[in-house]
Amino acid sequence: MEIAFRTGKIKRLCERGAEAQRRLGEASAKKLRARLSDLEAAASVAELVAGRPHPLTGDRLGQLALDLSGGRRLVLSPDHETTPVEADGAVQWDRVTRVCIEFIGDYHD
Repeated sequence: MEIAFRTGKIKRLCERGAEAQRRLGEASAKKLRARLSDLEAAASVAELVAGRPHPLTGDRLGQLALDLSGGRRLVLSPDHETTPVEADGAVQWDRVTRVCIEFIGDYHD
């Protein structure tokens, strides 16, 4: 799968293990590396199993979260020119092959 990043700060956090460990802690940094590897290996979002992938609602409608640790999440959105959606507007995650990492942290705070 192709991965983009909403900001340079998020990209650095994903690409620099030491920075991720410093900002997120050892457990979340380790899980972040694992989730990124899972994303790179998957053909579509529907193939993801680890991290309890779950679609979000409310102001994060159309996004999907993967668990890291300690309440932190890796939040993704489709990164297609036209997002594949069902008739009811729900994202067809099995057809999403490009994602953008929108947020890493605890969105419950």
